[in-house]
Amino acid sequence: MRDYGAPERKFHRPEQGLVVSEGHVVEGYASLFGKTDQGGDVVVKGAYAASLKRLAARGGRVKMLWQHDPAQPIGVWDEVREDGMGLWVKGRILTEVDKGREVAALVQAGAIDGLSIGYRTVKAERDGKGTRRLSELELWEVSLVTFPMLPEARVAAKADALDDGWRDIAAVFEDARRTLAGL
Repeated sequence: MRDYGAPERKFHRPEQGLVVSEGHVVEGYASLFGKTDQGGDVVVKGAYAASLKRLAARGGRVKMLWQHDPAQPIGVWDEVREDGMGLWVKGRILTEVDKGREVAALVQAGAIDGLSIGYRTVKAERDGKGTRRLSELELWEVSLVTFPMLPEARVAAKADALDDGWRDIAAVFEDARRTLAGL
């Protein structure tokens, strides 16, 4: 058994937006290759391949969590794959559970617009500029989060199904996010 060290998180806001349909189906990029995040890390193309292959071989799945909290699963990722751009995910927020209903409402209102990966680094090296190039990662989970580390990791959502109460709550969260981000 390998010792991978402490779990790490890499936040991402999809620049094309995380697509939300049917009020609870989400899809988009959780990570983009070649982009430097706020922590000075760059994920290299192919970094997830071995991990995804191992998961598939044992019938495992990447978990969908709320804010990286393992006690708060909020749905399931039905598809997780690498392509030329990065790590693409598609899944369902489970609105049958209380937290899932809350998260779906916040995403649809635009109050939550980030994705973040939870992983352990298997292989990485630093370049001459101090950037850490992540070439192999053991992917554990992809979370919906308030504050992503990679600015391009944004969620775009439709708010047409929300009632006024949820819109008010979502507006408070969005105001707080913007204030903390200095916008």
